[in-house]
Amino acid sequence: MIARAANVGQRTETCDERADRLWMDLMHEVRVVLTAVQLLFAFLLAAVFTPAYERLDHTERLLYLLCLVSGAGALVALTGPVALHRLVTGLKVKTEAVAWASRLVTVALALLLTMTSLGLLVVMRQITGAFTALLLTIALTLWCGLCWGVPAFLLRRNLRIGRQPSHRHDPVSPHDVPRPRKGCTSPRPMGPKGASAACPEDRRVPRRGAP
Repeated sequence: MIARAANVGQRTETCDERADRLWMDLMHEVRVVLTAVQLLFAFLLAAVFTPAYERLDHTERLLYLLCLVSGAGALVALTGPVALHRLVTGLKVKTEAVAWASRLVTVALALLLTMTSLGLLVVMRQITGAFTALLLTIALTLWCGLCWGVPAFLLRRNLRIGRQPSHRHDPVSPHDVPRPRKGCTSPRPMGPKGASAACPEDRRVPRRGAP
């Protein structure tokens, strides 16, 4: 069985080969994101034991707690594909495993965005006022969302538009329309042997003496 899709170009591969390739691509993505999550999460775990944590007010400690929980959730979601692969190895469900791992990575990216935004908000509240810190955090969060989501959205929309069937009809050239012959009121419908059934002069009259 050959798996072909509109977005794979000229690649021809079996379903198993396609699932293996998608899984390897997904693992490369997990390695990149996992490094960022590990660095931020390690900083969050260490920050609570520093003297600067004692200067945080109640709101900032609540934001820090939400940031820490988001980091832990992102870390769990990114390690989910590894546990999934280990538990279903040999069950011949590689395609379904790729789909579930993709969902887990998407959830991890959302949690990473939440953790980054909350962490920036806590830090900026120590540098500027609360309102300015909130505005800067919202702007950076929107910028991150644009960089992550807009290119993929545009590509998916263009792909959807390209797959829609076209309802436009090609214009018919006036030279392609048969003109009626003299004595005919409509174009000549062709009979079974190529003779016109509408024009009387096309009818074959048998000659006298013909069998």
